[in-house]
Amino acid sequence: MRHLSLLLFLIFAVPVLAQRTPSLPAGRVVDLSHAFDANTVYWPTAEPFKLETDFEGVTDKGYFYSAYRYSAAEHGGTHIDAPVHFAKGHHPVDEIPLEQLMGNGIVIDVTAQCAANRDYLVSVADFENWERRNGRIAPGTIVFLRTGFAKFYPDRKMYLGTDERGAEAVAKLHFPGLDPAAARWLTQNRWIKAIGLDTASIDRGQSTLFESHRVLFEKDIPALENVANLDQLPEKGFSVIALPMKIKGGSGGPVRIVAFR
Repeated sequence: MRHLSLLLFLIFAVPVLAQRTPSLPAGRVVDLSHAFDANTVYWPTAEPFKLETDFEGVTDKGYFYSAYRYSAAEHGGTHIDAPVHFAKGHHPVDEIPLEQLMGNGIVIDVTAQCAANRDYLVSVADFENWERRNGRIAPGTIVFLRTGFAKFYPDRKMYLGTDERGAEAVAKLHFPGLDPAAARWLTQNRWIKAIGLDTASIDRGQSTLFESHRVLFEKDIPALENVANLDQLPEKGFSVIALPMKIKGGSGGPVRIVAFR
């Protein structure tokens, strides 16, 4: 009888348990984050990333030990802009629902346009052209804009348009971004979870009103900035997980983004 019970368990219970076992998405893992170090790109008015040594070496008890401390602005390197960054009363970074930071992704490739114009605005037409090839953007998609500027990172002059620092340098920024008209089109006609790109801001460098930030964040759509390795992803058919540092009340923070393709 014991043998019969075991046999029945193996036949019926084990397949059910196997179906319930959680697993990671299938496919090759692509790291979409730049490392943080002394060369990490920050806004010209922000303090750079600093890593300082508390201790590194062999202790008086004979074993190796290392510990460091770091300091960094919220908005630099591969990071997330939480909606509260430009929308009062909306989600800070620790309150963005985790479900909103994972899902299926797409890439809108505008590298040719941005190569011809450093100040290019990703337009409604760029999204419509993608949809003509691939079908309507599915609800709950995470959208990436590939400008091609990641190839310049961390060369501040090439990546930002200037390597100067301070408030005066902001007017000299030249890099592509999302057209506010396209941001409005997305929020009014499509439902996306988040949007990201391989430049320092979802608004182009020459923006002074940061309208795309404001349009998106009023709808609680966060932005992922300074994204790496979008050239390793297809136009569609991959999934994304983007987990930021959980800074209570923060307007943003460093984020590790991975894609499974």
